[in-house]
Parts: sequence; C-alpha cells; structure tokens
Amino acid sequence: MAKLAFLGLGVMGGPMAGHLQKAGHDVTVYNRTASKSDAWVATYGGASAATPHKAANGADFVIACVGNDDDLRSVCLGPDGAFSAMAKGAVFVDHTTVSAAVTRELYSAASDAGISFVDAPISGGQAGAENAQLSIMCGGDESPFNAALPVMEVYSKICRRIGDSGAGQMTKMCNQIAIAGVVQGLSEALHFAQKAGLDGRAVVEVISQGAAGSWQMANRYETMLDDHFEHGFAVDWMRKDLGICLDTSDEIEASLPLTALVDQFYKDVQKMGGGRWDTSSLIKRLQAMG
Repeated sequence: MAKLAFLGLGVMGGPMAGHLQKAGHDVTVYNRTASKSDAWVATYGGASAATPHKAANGADFVIACVGNDDDLRSVCLGPDGAFSAMAKGAVFVDHTTVSAAVTRELYSAASDAGISFVDAPISGGQAGAENAQLSIMCGGDESPFNAALPVMEVYSKICRRIGDSGAGQMTKMCNQIAIAGVVQGLSEALHFAQKAGLDGRAVVEVISQGAAGSWQMANRYETMLDDHFEHGFAVDWMRKDLGICLDTSDEIEASLPLTALVDQFYKDVQKMGGGRWDTSSLIKRLQAMG
C-alpha cells in the first residue's frame, strides 16, 4: 500500500479519497475549507494537513481534484504547494478539468523539480465517484502513469493513457463536447413530447432501446421529467469546461458550432438562477420559452 496525499474534497474528491483509504492506503487529505478535511477524517480515518505542502510531504503519490486552473496552480506551486514537498520520483496525479496550457506548465515545473505529473481528468459525475465507477483519461509519461494506475483503478471502471502531457485534458474536452450536444438533444426530445401531449416515460421506454439511447437518457430522463436537477455537476462548472473547449478550439482551429450554441443555452440557464442546477437543466430553458 502507498502513502498518498489527496488535495480537494468536493463532491468528487471526497468519495475518491475515501475509496483509497478503505483500500488500505495511508491517505493524508487537504482541503481549502479545513472543516471538510476534519469531516472526512471523522468518516474515513487517515489524517489531514493544513497545507498542500504538509499533506504531500513523504507521499509516493499526490492526487488533486480541485476547481480550475488557478486552484490547481495554488496547490502545486509556491512554498505551501505540493511540489516543494514531494520527493524525487514521486508522482502528481491531477483529476481536475483544466486547460491543456496549465497542464503543460505544471508538467514542466514538475520535471524541473524531479517529479512526474500525470493529467488525469475524470468523467462519471458524483455517482461515479461514490460508486468507484469513474472513467479516467490520462496524459503524461508512460512510466509514472503505469506507477499510478493501481491507485487510480481503486475508483475507476476504466483508466487509460491517451498520449503525452495534455492528452488527458484534450480527451476530457471531447467528453464535454459530446455531452453538451447529447443533453440538448434529449432536452428537446422530452420538451417536444410534453408539448405533443405524450407520456414522456413511455416515449423514452421505446426510443431508448434504439439508436437514440444514451447514458444521459438512461440516467437523467426521469429526473428531467420530474423537474429535479440536483445531480452534482453544476451548470457553472459545465460552462467553465465548455469555455476551455472553445478557447482550445480557437488555438487548434477546430470548428465547434454546436458546442458554442449550447454554451449560450447554459448561459441562459444561469440567468434563470440555475447556475447550481445540474447539466440536465437545459430542458428548463425550453420550458420557460413556452
């Protein structure tokens, strides 16, 4: 079993760190709000630390699941950051969805410090984290990825190295691009069914067994019909992710017209007060239009 540090105990990070502690690893956690660290230790055991530096001291692997580029930099760099405490050869695994630019920046800084950096964004939502069924898409050097793989397998159903540093984040962008279009299509189908006076559940029972079927349909249609949008991954976070996708598309000259459109639809949901609703709340926008 390994000595681990886990930085960030949100709706995803908390359960993931818990799986590691239950699996027998020696886990020290850090969270910006210290009360979350205290609650985690009370639930799972392990230990907490006041700074990323203290959490990472002596760790074989340091794992982060924080909010955005700036949050990731803050837990990695500077005198209180994890990098300054990590021993030569230790591996930093980043599960945050961030830009490929900050990933490359931190990969370089880690290399200069004699440590390894693996970008490993996740998909599967809060339920995937709680049930250890996450999909993990990784970028970075092969040797540290292979070293970290048994750790990540504790809370994943698939974990794959896609390519060099940044490839994991680029793959996560593909994931979010695909989700955006699927959720909009599902929202329109359910809205159309409602306006046509059809039984939405009966409609989905039939069409889900054909080419229209998807994870979003299977897992979200009932709560969408029930006007329930509390499934963890908020619209605010989706807009952050889609912003990364759109910025990157400009850099690599990719065309993302549907993604840009759905991003604006999510902006409309924010204006309705739905920034903390989950991403399936796109249907609320359609219903508000009449």
